[in-house]
Amino acid sequence: MSTETHAVNRGNYLGETALRRFVDVLGEDGVVLGEGRFHEQYRDKYWHRDDDTYDPAAVLLPRNTEQVQAVVRIANEFGLPIWTSSQGRNYGYGGSSPRLKATVVVSLSRMNRVLEINRDLAYAVVEPGVRWFDLHDALKESGNEDLMVTVPDLGWGSVIGNSLDNGVTYQPYGADFMAPCGMEVVLANGELLRTGMGAIPDNKSWHTYKRGLGPVLDGLFMQSNYGIVTRMGYWLMPRPEAYAPFFLTVPRDQHLEQAIDIIRRLRLDGTLRGVPSMYNTVTLAAQFPEVMGRFAGGDGAFSEETLDAMADATGLGRWALRGALWGDGPVVDHQLEKIRKAWSAIPNGKVVFERTYGPDEYDQIRSIPDKCQAGVPSVDLLDAIPEGVAHVGFAPAIPLTGKHVREVVDLFERIVHEQIGVNVAGGLLIINERTTLYVTGLNYDYRDTEQCRQAYDAVKVLVAEAGRRGYGEYRAHLDFMDLASAQYSFNNHAYRQFCETIKDAVDPNGILSPGRHGIWPERLRHLADRG
Repeated sequence: MSTETHAVNRGNYLGETALRRFVDVLGEDGVVLGEGRFHEQYRDKYWHRDDDTYDPAAVLLPRNTEQVQAVVRIANEFGLPIWTSSQGRNYGYGGSSPRLKATVVVSLSRMNRVLEINRDLAYAVVEPGVRWFDLHDALKESGNEDLMVTVPDLGWGSVIGNSLDNGVTYQPYGADFMAPCGMEVVLANGELLRTGMGAIPDNKSWHTYKRGLGPVLDGLFMQSNYGIVTRMGYWLMPRPEAYAPFFLTVPRDQHLEQAIDIIRRLRLDGTLRGVPSMYNTVTLAAQFPEVMGRFAGGDGAFSEETLDAMADATGLGRWALRGALWGDGPVVDHQLEKIRKAWSAIPNGKVVFERTYGPDEYDQIRSIPDKCQAGVPSVDLLDAIPEGVAHVGFAPAIPLTGKHVREVVDLFERIVHEQIGVNVAGGLLIINERTTLYVTGLNYDYRDTEQCRQAYDAVKVLVAEAGRRGYGEYRAHLDFMDLASAQYSFNNHAYRQFCETIKDAVDPNGILSPGRHGIWPERLRHLADRG
């Protein structure tokens, strides 16, 4: 155990007796103290360095489910709040930081085993410390590299952690978070629960069938604080005969509504699968430093004329959708032709398509988006981020119609221009046939206190204004979890009240991740920011 205790603010929660008990269970190297190490790994990387609002008191590093159970029982004994983190790589949402200052973080990063790969049924079973890189490598090393895992843009995060926080991946099983199936959960009293068919000892369908008998419990452990997931099944997909990535361009902003309506029809008839994602000029241009450099230097947001010029310079337009097709060669060819025909209705819209990849040609894929949609994890996007630059986002779920998308895009542009005078870096993630998530990102320098404050203040205005119009966040940063939760206010916040009733029943001492997504235990509810 580190001796840097003088640098740690333990509040009223963590005492020396509890600390020693944790060391007895986890060993000296399983308990981390010290402000310097928190700055490096165990706090929100994008939060201002001099603000300790969300700093933990200590970090615990269990190696197996039995140690997690022991940690939970000790926390119950001492009434000690603990906050669970898998890899803590969800930058822009809080990283490993707890909602409540001086909470003890339980990092599951050492629980990093791929427990099973079922080739016939195309699924894997993983622990929460397993990263996308680890699962991809395990498939290759076990001779199952013809199975693909649907991955997010950055491969360094946890498969379980990303899934439980509604993180987006892009292959067909990424749509509507289809890949997770069957969980093992440590409850607040230290007992072990298996969801769905896993409730039957030695059940053979635990990771193949998403339901069971009676209520389906898996969803209760996503974005919640009702238990700690220590293993989970994750569906895989065989490499298809043909994999065809492409871009669709929207040269001018006034055609966004038309483009969205075309995308919806292609989604509904099954032509477009997976999670196609559409990005605006500001986001797209970041991939072209020479273009950004040509237009940099002006104060405030770019004008429409400048954005049009940037769109033309990149060749990707004011909006561009990245997508892919997976399937038999003739089917992919037919689908691509349908897309070309539908997209021809957009004035000067282009279908950018280079080639189709066979199952043995994935090592020839070069572009970052194409690798991602092929299930090849990377962290290449990090190379484009300058030192000190951070982001925070707000992503409401919007019906997949041009009218609704136009309303929210215009609203957010106006608010961000008024609040901080910059352009919105926006992306539309087509999460299913009927919904898109509008990920609105604000960049700032986390070394600058005022820039941090402005960015978070602006996002809070977005959350409230979107809520007034009936649009809600699908996952929230620590700093505005309570505000995002407050928008779900139907019938005097009946939803939150029901969630808190469950919380008080399953976690009466209120130890598990208090305040996560606005759900507080009774004894700490006075700390909630209920507006």
